[in-house]
Amino acid sequence: MIRVLLVDDQPLLRSGFRALLDAEDDIEVVAEAANGQECLVLARKHLPDLALVDIRMPVMDGIETTRQIADDPALARMHVVILTNYGLDENVFNALRAGAAGFLVKDIVPEDLLHSVRVAARGDALLAPTITKMLISRYVSQPLNSEVGTGLEELTNREREAVALAAQGLSNDEIAAHMVISPFTAKTHINRAMTKLHARDRAQLVVLAYESGLVAPRIRS
Repeated sequence: MIRVLLVDDQPLLRSGFRALLDAEDDIEVVAEAANGQECLVLARKHLPDLALVDIRMPVMDGIETTRQIADDPALARMHVVILTNYGLDENVFNALRAGAAGFLVKDIVPEDLLHSVRVAARGDALLAPTITKMLISRYVSQPLNSEVGTGLEELTNREREAVALAAQGLSNDEIAAHMVISPFTAKTHINRAMTKLHARDRAQLVVLAYESGLVAPRIRS
């Protein structure tokens, strides 16, 4: 059973999402919150697998909420998916840096919402190749973050290669085909790299790969 916490200041939206999610046999909405502060209280009480968090809320927005969840060891197994009306903007980018597993637009069709909840709950990032490319372009003009890099020297060459491919938006199956290894081995490389780089999930692994300079953006002329 996937246990979900809904966080949005619009009761009508929460009601619609709850009705859709609770109708599934493998998904249960355990609580609802109207802002980030309520989210943190309910998250520590219910320990959900996933929180769907609005990026713009009163009291505490989605970015700060995500950051505090990521910093709380008690919530280490909880994944955050950002809800937005605006697509990939600076706020969403900052939420990904803070530890979000991905983002969804609020007008998502029901089938895609259910699929996304299941993907995020098992620890996979909601980053399509097009979104990854936008993240890459965001780094082209940005200096490297010298504070990021702990664990880079611990990565094996194969782990570095797997991370580089993940940072291009490749799935585990695609990484496996490229490296001529099994999908299980590809997943193992990614999971070990996440552990060594202290990344909560695949989305943060991609962000860290560029921030640390492990992967360099390709600048197009």
